[in-house]
Amino acid sequence: MSVRHLQHLFQPRTVAVIGASDRPHSLGEIVMRNLRTAGFTGTVWPVNPGHGRVAGVQAWPDVQSLPETPDLAVVCTPAATVPELIAQLGRRGNRAAVVLSGGMQKLTANGQSLQSLMLQAARPHLLRILGPNCVGLLVPHLGLNASFAHLSPKAGKLAFLSQSGALTTAMLDWADTHGIGFSHFVSMGDCADVDFGDMLDYLASDPRTEAILMYMESVQQPRKFLSAARAAARNKPVLVVKAGRAPAGAKAAASHTGALAGGDDVFDAAIRRAGMLRVDTLQELLDAARTLSRARPPRGDRLAMLTNGGGAGVLAADALALGGGSLATLSGPTLAALDAVLPAAWSHGNPVDIVGDAPCDRYTDALSVLMRAPEVDGVLFMQAPTAIVPSADIAAACLPLLTQGSRTVMASWLGGRAVAQAVRFCEEAGVPTYDTPEEAVSAWLQVVGHMHNREALLQTPSSRPDDWQPDVAAARRIIEAALAEGRSLLGEGAAKQLLAAYGIPVAASVLAATPAQAVLAAEGIGFPVVLKIVSPQISHKSDVGGVALNLRDATEVEATALAMLERVRSLRPEATLSGFNVQQMVHRPGAHELIVGVASDPVFGPVVLFGQGGTAVEVLRDRAVALPPLNAALAEDLVARTRVARLLAGYRDQPAADRAALSRVLVRISQLVCDCAEIAELDINPLLADGAGVIALDARVLLGPLRGDGRGRLAIRPYPSELARPCSLPDGTRVLLRPIRPDDEAALAHFYETAPTEDMRLRFFARRGCVPRSELARYSQIDYDREMTFVAFDAADTQQSRLLGYACGLSDPDNVNVEFAVQVASWVKRHGLATALMRTLRDYAADRGAARLVAECLPDNLAMAGLARSLGFNVQRANGVNQLRLELAASSPATPSSPAAPAQLQLPAA
Repeated sequence: MSVRHLQHLFQPRTVAVIGASDRPHSLGEIVMRNLRTAGFTGTVWPVNPGHGRVAGVQAWPDVQSLPETPDLAVVCTPAATVPELIAQLGRRGNRAAVVLSGGMQKLTANGQSLQSLMLQAARPHLLRILGPNCVGLLVPHLGLNASFAHLSPKAGKLAFLSQSGALTTAMLDWADTHGIGFSHFVSMGDCADVDFGDMLDYLASDPRTEAILMYMESVQQPRKFLSAARAAARNKPVLVVKAGRAPAGAKAAASHTGALAGGDDVFDAAIRRAGMLRVDTLQELLDAARTLSRARPPRGDRLAMLTNGGGAGVLAADALALGGGSLATLSGPTLAALDAVLPAAWSHGNPVDIVGDAPCDRYTDALSVLMRAPEVDGVLFMQAPTAIVPSADIAAACLPLLTQGSRTVMASWLGGRAVAQAVRFCEEAGVPTYDTPEEAVSAWLQVVGHMHNREALLQTPSSRPDDWQPDVAAARRIIEAALAEGRSLLGEGAAKQLLAAYGIPVAASVLAATPAQAVLAAEGIGFPVVLKIVSPQISHKSDVGGVALNLRDATEVEATALAMLERVRSLRPEATLSGFNVQQMVHRPGAHELIVGVASDPVFGPVVLFGQGGTAVEVLRDRAVALPPLNAALAEDLVARTRVARLLAGYRDQPAADRAALSRVLVRISQLVCDCAEIAELDINPLLADGAGVIALDARVLLGPLRGDGRGRLAIRPYPSELARPCSLPDGTRVLLRPIRPDDEAALAHFYETAPTEDMRLRFFARRGCVPRSELARYSQIDYDREMTFVAFDAADTQQSRLLGYACGLSDPDNVNVEFAVQVASWVKRHGLATALMRTLRDYAADRGAARLVAECLPDNLAMAGLARSLGFNVQRANGVNQLRLELAASSPATPSSPAAPAQLQLPAA
């Protein structure tokens, strides 16, 4: 349900404790004590039918008797009482409750769980519920401790969300010991209503929260979670620890891909795509939060190291190499500049060892060179104390360089008392500082990982390819024919036809029913050939000797086919043999055997897998997975996350493989799974890759039933390119209307910078100067699921750099109300563009099943009110503003928003 009514949960003025008690150590007693002692300045009302006073204050017998409707209710009563209490709270007007009670999964006499009954009671009132089975919530800057935790943390800038009650209290204890404060501290419990997606939506725009930390055990609504995570990660670091890294056991699957794509790998892929950062431990979670909130974002992953001791440099370099990081290769000019300021004994490489007797100016001179070097993205400054110069003096001399440059910097002061003042200077200046070189390198790798994940966040693959056209109709015919015949597993021949329909190179093959037909097929293809058995019961043919290579004549083909028949009958007597697949023998010496596939994750839906292929694929387990849709950049990132990527780059006399051709295959497989929802698993193994390109030698596809909207199974909605269309304004101006993209941010920034002050006031209800980068990112990087923004560009503007206007709509969680806004550039007003944008947004919302468009505008915004009336909106004054409302069921869309909509729209002037 997103953020609706969450302000009552986290900013209450009044709190009712249902089940408040004076009984020592009871839930009701602990909650009352925490609320009264943590510094909450609002009103607390205990509710207990058997006591007139609780905790020394007046108590009320029930919800109805409370003097006012509470903003927040904390329910501490047994599970069986909860549904009726929630119903009473809803009728009273309460809109937020924390349910601490456990045991809500228990079934009642009618077969429904208590939790289900609780949600049914809350739904008519849109009453939001945190929990059940949770510790509660704490908002330290309000002094709000609506929990049974044993501590109240101090106020800070980190938000912590936990699905584990035990870890909630453990983290509180650890944070208290280390003096760490929080903006929000929330035990999520069973997430029956308020879940991680809701919390991310709320905290993304919370000004007191600089970073969001999460301990997760499961994801309830993957698309909602990823949508919220992507929105939050654009504004601030979002860090995750998730339980369940180790696989519970191997999965039996019809393909190698199904066996390889484990749930934890898929969760990693989702985290990367959403721009979040995953860490392994709670300690790393807090360390990463401190680093990301302080460190300057890096430009790249090349790290230079400056040290006064060779040992520290070696330790740091080793840690970087083991972590997969990149040590900057210093250029000739940089080495020459260092030679000019360092003694002859310096290391002449990276790490830059300036020798232990270094005075302050040697540090600053070397640091100045590294901070200017174009081949350096980050600098790790390390210093071990000496008797020559106090560490504090070195810190004071170097801090201006460390804090004012454009490079990401980190410091490691080795020692204890001797470096304590230097550490304090760095921390006060905001320079991330670590006790050991290894800790500093780990922090650098986290920063780089976060950078790469945020780069993936900016990628917006289209739902419809621009540079090639797959034969979707042919693919549909292959799939539908198999399903009509009751076949779920496509044989190699049909699977290759499916791949060929999407432009993926495949080896020529012919299906033969008998050994004699296999001979004829081989003669037609041309020798040498490959012979493979065809059986729906045998997925991996090589396991039963069902693959023979390099057969050079008809006699060899026939003899091999007969031997295969005999062997399969002996080893797998229950298997049905459909015949043989006779395939062109592809001779590509030195080509790499790869695997490309698709698997279906029970949480995040389809995933694309890439890795090293061949018969030992499940032993090598060199693979990476990504969520579709993919584009070339995401495909290249998928390849780069495997060990085989280094082989594909070429080595010794082995030329590099055609990475562009490989990326095209991955993008096209992604498009195939987006277009054909029946594909449950897909294997191309091996896919041969070398400098001449790629070719699929073997393939299999497992089909499954289509349930509901095929695109709805995707965890990330593709960029809806089918909604782009040209239109003509009444004066003949031709414009392009399309959904916004992340790369429109610069055009949007220029649009706001050049907009008249009065236009900005009418749009944002206040005079505004520069729109901050985080806000621009929020507007241009939308999820195309809950949000839609249509932008307009002059059709002649091929670079699409000058934005003419936009209309944006944000749907509520139930897709009932769509809140909209529209703004056009001053030089195109009264040309009908605002009307065009609003009609496009209206028709899109209607097609999505929304009930109405709603907005507010200032009373002096006469143009907006007039536009609304011309489109059939009801315009009424209320609470000092004009309320705009259009019932979509009663409106008549002038142009459908389907891909088949006419390209020319003639619109009246607005």
